[in-house]
Amino acid sequence: MSLYPSEGLPMPTDAELSVLRLLWAKGPLTVRQLHEGLSKERDLGYTTVLKAVQVMMEKGLVDRDDSERSHVYRAAVAEGETKGKLVSDLLAKAFAGSASDLLVHALKAGKASPADLDAIQELLDEARRGRS
Repeated sequence: MSLYPSEGLPMPTDAELSVLRLLWAKGPLTVRQLHEGLSKERDLGYTTVLKAVQVMMEKGLVDRDDSERSHVYRAAVAEGETKGKLVSDLLAKAFAGSASDLLVHALKAGKASPADLDAIQELLDEARRGRS
């Protein structure tokens, strides 16, 4: 199990990332709200979602507010930091640390929108200006 080096937290699984993405997008939610949101992606039982957030609590990936009758969960890990850790992990494991190889494969996958390509070009331009 891969850990966030700074906090010793485990890297989230794919299912846990689905929960975190919903919490990052919507803010704190109850299990019922999480279940409704996640069920739009795939068929999940309420108890499956409940168990997932309980496990995520144990791992330190989410926090729970028990002040109300329905517990409210929020992401305990920052979106940017989590994405950065996931990319670093993928970069090291699959691409031997080569950012260019990662980018080439990402672009070859054909999922980059014109806006994505513009943002990438801007980053490349900034990197070039920084080296001049």
